[in-house]
Amino acid sequence: MDLNKENLKKIRGLILFTIIVLITLWQYKTVLHMVVLFLNIIFPFVLGGAIAFILNVPMHFIEKKLFPKRKKTEGTYARGISLVVTIIFVCSLIGIVIFVVVPKLGNTVLSLGKNIQAFVIDIQVWLETLFTDNPGIISAIQQLEINWDKLFNGAITFFKSGAGSVLGSTVTVAKSIVSALTTFIIAFVFACYILLQKERLSIQIKKILYAYLKQEKVKKIISICKLTYRTFSNFLTGQCVEAVILGTMFVVSMTILRMPYALLVGVLIAFTALIPIFGAFIGCVIGAFLILVESPLKALVFLILFLVLQQIEGNFIYPKVVGNSVGLPSIWVLAAVSIGGSLMGIVGMLVFIPAVSVLYTLLRGHVYQKLDQKGVYVDNQTGELLKK
Repeated sequence: MDLNKENLKKIRGLILFTIIVLITLWQYKTVLHMVVLFLNIIFPFVLGGAIAFILNVPMHFIEKKLFPKRKKTEGTYARGISLVVTIIFVCSLIGIVIFVVVPKLGNTVLSLGKNIQAFVIDIQVWLETLFTDNPGIISAIQQLEINWDKLFNGAITFFKSGAGSVLGSTVTVAKSIVSALTTFIIAFVFACYILLQKERLSIQIKKILYAYLKQEKVKKIISICKLTYRTFSNFLTGQCVEAVILGTMFVVSMTILRMPYALLVGVLIAFTALIPIFGAFIGCVIGAFLILVESPLKALVFLILFLVLQQIEGNFIYPKVVGNSVGLPSIWVLAAVSIGGSLMGIVGMLVFIPAVSVLYTLLRGHVYQKLDQKGVYVDNQTGELLKK
């Protein structure tokens, strides 16, 4: 091997990498502790970046509508006004959920306890009528009793013990609340700084990249970042608008049909519809159970209504609102939802679809580039390899 400067540089890098790996394996507990400590330190800023990304979607829309003639808004009153309006809008949505939906949910839970008792009695009467010719089953049904007082006392005991444990660790709970509140405040302030100076931050990051990397790599990184932002923002906007439309359709239609829990079920389906593919069906199951306790016939009507509205939403609304914003075939959407749900739960479902879409777009572009270099292409109809 020719020991020129380039090869010596590679050898030094390989030796340094080997030393780092050996130290990591030797002192893995210390290294793991340091990694966890580092993640705890940067977590408020990562959270702030996530908040800034989410708030930037409505803020960008508001900025365009309020100040359409301004090409540059950074450092002006336009940016500040847009940010304040965005924060008020998001806080209003949260306030509606807390002060309208939560009390309604509380009243529903209280009434649900009374309805369940009557519902169980009706089920027993229906089963006795159904199995009139089978004395054994009738006897078993009549012996089936639910001690509601015992269940109620058990619930009271559980909450008392839970409250006792909470009061016993008041200091720990207080520290956790203060820590979480501090983390959120730091993240929110950091997010506001990012939104107010996002163009300047973008320029500074580009300077750093151009200073330490080659121009071709920097251009590639910037194009990937633009693709990622566009995909995530389109997916987030489309899912939110589609969820609001679907929830509104349920509230209006259930109110017209005089079905119980119209507002609660509509809001529930709107929130669960944010989960791709499976979300609305989760809301359907919960809503059907709530209505079933009230009236089995109305529960059946609700299921029919759900199927009708789901067809309208899937065939007309979703393609128009979301369309092909993520640019991902249906089979890969299902795969992304399944993998994301297995690894990270609901958050994984929301994150993996645009993430897989970005990877799919990059891989597709790279495949076409390689085919162009070889001077061939694959026919979309027959799958045969042809020369250009």
